[in-house]
Amino acid sequence: MMELHPLCTLFPRISGAEFEALKADILAHGLREPIVVHAGFILDGGNRYRACVEAGVEPTFKDFTGDNPVSFVLSANLHRRHLSAGQQAAIVASAQDWTRAQTVGNPTFKTDAQKCNVAPLETVADRAAQSGASVRTQKMADAVAKASPDLAKQVAHGEISLPKAVAQIEGKPAKAKRTPSANDDADDDQPDLASELEAADKEIRRLSQLVETLSSGNDLAQQVADWSLKFDQLSGRNAQLMRTSNEAQSQARYQGDLLAKIRKQLGVTTNAEILPAIARRAA
Repeated sequence: MMELHPLCTLFPRISGAEFEALKADILAHGLREPIVVHAGFILDGGNRYRACVEAGVEPTFKDFTGDNPVSFVLSANLHRRHLSAGQQAAIVASAQDWTRAQTVGNPTFKTDAQKCNVAPLETVADRAAQSGASVRTQKMADAVAKASPDLAKQVAHGEISLPKAVAQIEGKPAKAKRTPSANDDADDDQPDLASELEAADKEIRRLSQLVETLSSGNDLAQQVADWSLKFDQLSGRNAQLMRTSNEAQSQARYQGDLLAKIRKQLGVTTNAEILPAIARRAA
C-alpha cells in the first residue's frame, strides 16, 4: 500500500455514498485519471487509489513533473470539493505551515519545501486569495495552524468548526453567537439565512423531480432558469453562513450534491449548461 504525501492528507477523505459511487465507477469503467505520485508518495488521488484497492482494480500512476507540489495540490483540490471557507482557509494555512516546518531537518520533503517557498503564500492576503476566504477567516485559520497543526487538520477535515478551534487554542468557551462588528461581513443574520436555505432546499428538490420527468419543454426550461438563478443567489449567502455554522455547511453540501446529480442526469458539467441540455432533450 502506498502512503499519502503530507500535502494530500490536508484534504478530507470522501466516504459513504460518494466513495461507493467512485468505487462503482472505477469498477465499471476503470481508473479515468491516473494517480499522481511524488517521491514515492501519493500527491493527488488518495481517494481514487483507495477505491481502486477496494474494487480490486489495478491503479495507474504518473509522476509529478511540476516545480511546486503545494501549488499543484491546492489548485487540483481546493475549489473542486464541497468545502466551507473555514476548511479552505485551514488547508492553505496548514500547507504554508507544513512548508515552513519541512525546511528544517526533514530530508524526504526538504527539497519540496524549499521549492514551495516561491509560492505566493507569504502574506495573509496572499493566503486569503488562494483559499477564497476573507482575510479575517484566513487570520483565524493561520492562528490555529500555528498553535496546533493537528487541530488545523481537524478544521480542514470538517471535524470541528474554525470558530470552535480558535476558541480552543485561546482557552475560551465557543460562543454560539456574538455581536456583529464593523469588520464582519455585512450579512450575518443566521435565522434569515437558515430560512433561505430551507426554501432553497425545497426548490431544488422540486427542480430535481422536474428534470427527471422532462415532460414540458418550454415551461420546464423557464422554471429551471428561474431556480438556477435563485440557487446562484442563495449560494453566495450560503457561503457567509458556512463560515460560522456547521449546519449551513451540511446544507450547502446537500445542495451541491443535488445539482451534481442533475448535471449528471443531463450529461453536463456546469449549472449554465442545464438549460441548453433540457432544450435539446425537449426538441
